[in-house]
Amino acid sequence: MSRRQVPLKKECTEIDRVVVGYDRPLETFFAQAIAIDATGEEDCVIWQGTYPGELPTPRSAIALIEHYCNVPEDLARQLETDRLATLAQADGPNQQAAKRALIIGEAEPPRPKPG
Repeated sequence: MSRRQVPLKKECTEIDRVVVGYDRPLETFFAQAIAIDATGEEDCVIWQGTYPGELPTPRSAIALIEHYCNVPEDLARQLETDRLATLAQADGPNQQAAKRALIIGEAEPPRPKPG
């Protein structure tokens, strides 16, 4: 799995951290925008790319976070390079079992509610 923190825009005060990356076992890119609530707990304002193939391209992940971030112009290329670096890897037994549970166990997985 790759994980890249993206710099926030100066005027973005509602989000504390944004992360994008590639999850090889789920074969999806992902995006997270995280805020810290009044009690110090993390609250995911955006958390997508948690199901197989949900975000198929780097651009689909970047589109979710660009409102909050100064997206580097080469971020899509970096994420695609991360994906390509995983092509020779295979799922182990635990990853295979988790995928089966995700795919067969639920027709429409629940989504976290935005804050």
